[in-house]
Amino acid sequence: MFTATLIAAGRLTPNIVAAAQERLAAADCAPTTLGWIDEGDAADLHFELAPADARAALEGMFEAVDVVVQPRETRRKMLLVADMDSTMITVECIDELADYAGLKPQIAAITERAMRGELDFEAALDARVGLLKGLRGSVIQECFDERVRLMPGATALVRTMRGWGATAVLVSGGFTRFAEPVANAIGFDRAIANVLELEDGVLTGAVARPIVGAATKRTTLLQTRAALGLADSATLAVGDGANDLAMIEVAGLGVAYRAKPIVAAAAAARVEHGDLTALLWAQGVPKAEWAA
Repeated sequence: MFTATLIAAGRLTPNIVAAAQERLAAADCAPTTLGWIDEGDAADLHFELAPADARAALEGMFEAVDVVVQPRETRRKMLLVADMDSTMITVECIDELADYAGLKPQIAAITERAMRGELDFEAALDARVGLLKGLRGSVIQECFDERVRLMPGATALVRTMRGWGATAVLVSGGFTRFAEPVANAIGFDRAIANVLELEDGVLTGAVARPIVGAATKRTTLLQTRAALGLADSATLAVGDGANDLAMIEVAGLGVAYRAKPIVAAAAAARVEHGDLTALLWAQGVPKAEWAA
């Protein structure tokens, strides 16, 4: 048994839900029942056959509607592994740091190419951090205070999941000086990120080894899953860049969140229109059960 969840906060109409049910029937997915999770926001359509055909029949067919197709029985997850930059927060921290050095256009261009999978992540990180050599270390806190904002829905997602006993891990190719306070603010169990090296109060232009990249994200998901004794299907990974692909591909539900094309094409689910609370509706959780 499978579920297709339609998500469009404040914009989901009965006509859209009915049209989606008809599309499932036309794709020979054997739809059974449908029902609102939250009326006008999210609805579930249950069906019996061909989840790949269901996704093809529904995804992108309705304006500003996100669709998540998955097995019905395993939709509520017990492990969340999440990216930080442009996923749990609204910015890329290294690009914002670069602005304080007057180098944002140059560094942001490298970031964009790395997130699209056009550059090796570790080499790109070394190149960008190298350009920041000599920047005052105090700028990191200034940047955090002035530029870093939580992604809408991040706190509700993490705290609601932890409320039913799930574990949440933030794994970032960014930096501990950002990731640790972000994780604390949102409610993650722990954060893993890169360490910027400083000497005499200024950035040396180097990152401590080993670098946290795609392999670390994947390993963190697999090792945490094993330590908790969870099935593959009980895990959720979410990110936006190419260095998130490795964890997205091994998660029970891998989600591309407002992601680069290479990630959106590979992920089992995409969220393009909603905020991170879409991942609560995808797990069948109504607003009344969300953490404040």
